[in-house]
Amino acid sequence: MTKNTALQFLVNNYSFNHILANSILLTFGKENITKEDLPKIVKQYQKNKAKPFVKWVGGKRQLLKQFKDLNLYPPDDFNPVKNTYFEPFVGGGAVFLDLLPQKAVLSDMNLELITTYNVIKNDLEKLIKKLKEHQQKNNKTYFLKIRAQNLSRLSDVSIAARFIYLNRTCFNGLYRVNKSGQFNVPFGKYKNPLIVDKNNLQKISKVLRGVKIKHQDYKKTVANAKKGDFVYFDPPYAPLSPTSSFTSYTKNGFGEQQQIELRDTFYKLHKKGCFVMLSNSNSDFINKIYGELAKKDKRIKINKLGANRMINSKASGRGKIKEILVVNY
Repeated sequence: MTKNTALQFLVNNYSFNHILANSILLTFGKENITKEDLPKIVKQYQKNKAKPFVKWVGGKRQLLKQFKDLNLYPPDDFNPVKNTYFEPFVGGGAVFLDLLPQKAVLSDMNLELITTYNVIKNDLEKLIKKLKEHQQKNNKTYFLKIRAQNLSRLSDVSIAARFIYLNRTCFNGLYRVNKSGQFNVPFGKYKNPLIVDKNNLQKISKVLRGVKIKHQDYKKTVANAKKGDFVYFDPPYAPLSPTSSFTSYTKNGFGEQQQIELRDTFYKLHKKGCFVMLSNSNSDFINKIYGELAKKDKRIKINKLGANRMINSKASGRGKIKEILVVNY
């Protein structure tokens, strides 16, 4: 069986996207694949499948099925062997982990997040040891002590362990900082939070090998993107109302001017010949600025999706809301 035949079999019979199927076949590491090998390949993938290591407001795990069912993702013509996947607002990395592209560049302006990715990739055992310490001492007083730490005095391993610990134990898994860049989410009062997810961290560490992970602005990240590359933007969302914004993932925020600049970057990449996909809120402002692009070029389409969002402090204020997915393919 040729590699292409095996790839097509995985796509048709197991609902894998072609990028993931290609990665799975490479990981299997066997040159001549038989039909009998394919169930083994799938079983191996399912055993080693990683999930995001953080709870993240706006995480895309729940929306991936909608992306696929509506045939919006991934782009059929993206070549995972020759081209590169870029995710400049990586967050929890759900889309990257769903694709597992051979060549990938992940970035974010959240320094603690990127430090954590790199520690998982390069220094996992020390991270797990530190997380076990947090798990043993976890309570509200300890949480507040760790939250108040001065990051400039911590090692990268301690920064990463603190980041995961606070994310797992804070209210609703929010990541929010004040204008001074200090994490300010309260204690979550969970009975048994999963602070040391060793098995999953080992899986993530493995898939991050060879992946470029950078702390930098999205414009710098995609500056070298070329024709045929696939870029996914998942920026801090524009608020649906003046009081609904949870975009303070960095102390500088992400306002209307930044959204317009991102829209312009989307269009530049489109003109370059990149495959571009972008998520955002279904706000009037976002529909307006991307509607302007759709009028310029019919290949650019705005799609509406339903998502469960859990950031309201009251359960009655949570539920399904509309989001948009803009694609140019």
